[in-house]
Amino acid sequence: MIVRPLNRPRRRGFSRLSLVLLLVAALFSGTFLAAGANAAGNPDPHHGESNGTRSGLNRVDLTAWAKAQLKADKARHDRARAKTTTAAVTSASTTASALASAVSRQAELISPAEVGPAAEPTTLVLYDTAGPYGHLGELYAMATANLAGHFGTVTTRPVSQYTAGLIESYTATIYIGSTYYCCDVPDAVPAAFYQDALTTTKPVTWMGANIWNMAGAVGVTQFSQKYGWDPTTSYYEDGGSIGTVTQVTYKGQTLTRKIPAGQDGGVLRPNVLTGAGYPQVTRLAEGLDSSNGHTFGWAIRSSNLTYIGEIPFAYVSESDRVIVFEDLLFDALAPATAERHRAVVRLEDISPNSEPAELRAIADYLYAQQIPYGINVIPVYTDPNGTYNNGVPETVKLTDRPQLVNALKYMLARGAVLMNHGYTHQYGTVANPYNGVSGDDFEFYRAHVDSANSVIYDGPVAEDSAAWAQGRVDSALAEFAAAGLPRPTLWTTPHYAGSATDYQVFSSNFSARLERSLYFAGTLSGVSSDPNRFIGQFFPYVVRDVYGTKVIPENIGNYEPEAYNNHPPRLPADLIASAKANLAVRDGFASFFYHPYFPVQPLQETVEGIKALGYTFVSPASL
Repeated sequence: MIVRPLNRPRRRGFSRLSLVLLLVAALFSGTFLAAGANAAGNPDPHHGESNGTRSGLNRVDLTAWAKAQLKADKARHDRARAKTTTAAVTSASTTASALASAVSRQAELISPAEVGPAAEPTTLVLYDTAGPYGHLGELYAMATANLAGHFGTVTTRPVSQYTAGLIESYTATIYIGSTYYCCDVPDAVPAAFYQDALTTTKPVTWMGANIWNMAGAVGVTQFSQKYGWDPTTSYYEDGGSIGTVTQVTYKGQTLTRKIPAGQDGGVLRPNVLTGAGYPQVTRLAEGLDSSNGHTFGWAIRSSNLTYIGEIPFAYVSESDRVIVFEDLLFDALAPATAERHRAVVRLEDISPNSEPAELRAIADYLYAQQIPYGINVIPVYTDPNGTYNNGVPETVKLTDRPQLVNALKYMLARGAVLMNHGYTHQYGTVANPYNGVSGDDFEFYRAHVDSANSVIYDGPVAEDSAAWAQGRVDSALAEFAAAGLPRPTLWTTPHYAGSATDYQVFSSNFSARLERSLYFAGTLSGVSSDPNRFIGQFFPYVVRDVYGTKVIPENIGNYEPEAYNNHPPRLPADLIASAKANLAVRDGFASFFYHPYFPVQPLQETVEGIKALGYTFVSPASL
């Protein structure tokens, strides 16, 4: 998941240490890129609401997974070449006859009312748990369930626990094939699921591996006659090599696919069949193999089956191919949804140490444009080691800065919505990972910077518990009350990082979170696991996530004019380009944040560019 939410509050008159914390999220619906520190002496520190790892998956070895994936696909290909097809044809013919009757019987059993749209769509998400990379399944299932949570209720279940007929209880079913069942890993998908997926009239979305096993189980002839393509002769290679898929085109938008060498598990090239007797296969999205210029159906549909040739939750950006999946969910769960594009902007890292004049200048511009917005406020600013105060510790509360509070009230009277951004946005007196200063460091999670200038996530803070997190929330809310400000109903986790326990606490205190989030292994299964294995994700629309919380999207990042950590600046044109890519989501958002210490002009350019695309700005409180 790629995200660059970067914050850099100004320290008036103090020496400054330049810090950079880069969020590249997606996880899954986010890919998180590395963060690091620059040399001291730069006039303004940089840091951001950040979480995750380079892939959006923390403590997951995608290099080993990709190697195993490609090895298994090659073995499947080699076996198909080596064996004769006579027995397979005979078996397929027999199975086809039996299952043709099954299709007819199933159609007779389903009434029009049962296959019509439900009052509230329900989604069944099935995922793999078998094999050496079985732990990936739950992470991907959470990312999928979060997105499906936009539409209605979601049920998640390991595919191995599927029972006959279960598909018919849901509006739509999604299967995530993250374990490649072949060779040394026996197929863990029940035959009942393969058969039900074939015979149902309900929408089935299939991502990734094992579609060939379904064809083999129900009969290749039966599968190809219903769906118009043959998964058993579809592989990740193209012309004898895996190639490099670098972009996906969908609904007129060119979307990115950037995966580091050695971590790409490949994309299946569907072998679409032509001729009499085969139904039409619709290529919903086109993949481009830049190694040879070939294009293919990255996502295809025929009958009730939508197939996506990979699981698009790792290494994503604000303009990534995951957008295709996010929009295709409407076809399965809310096909009557009208086209609508909304935008959200929030002002970030406002603290008692912020400049009132800067806040008023931005408030005047947004008010003149009739644009509602959020203001993320840290109620207590602290620099416990005097990093920016000549070695003298400093703590400032809202009540210590009446002019700042008046500026906040001025903003609230002109369309702003008050949001809670932690208590101090830092942790104790330690570097976490930088210097212990509010806005620079994590508050609810431990991290350090390694020798490569990457931020490494170390796990929840030592005190982490529901009581500890609640204490931080209570203290923050008390500061707002003491300053005469309204109680915030929206929350953004400092640096987008907390434990699963923390997220539950935030959910019980606020109506929604506006952020990107971490989703931890064990959340679906209830099984204790590595507390720091997670997937990071951001969303194109409002969702109800697996923590049971409404999450308002932040999906196009933020303005940052300076290059750092080998990453180029992120300018208004970049945010506008990401907003344009997200037009592919038929009822989606372009949501970003801006630091009010920057001039008004870049914000104006961004707002005008997003409005020109057809977006309408709305208040985060209206969502």
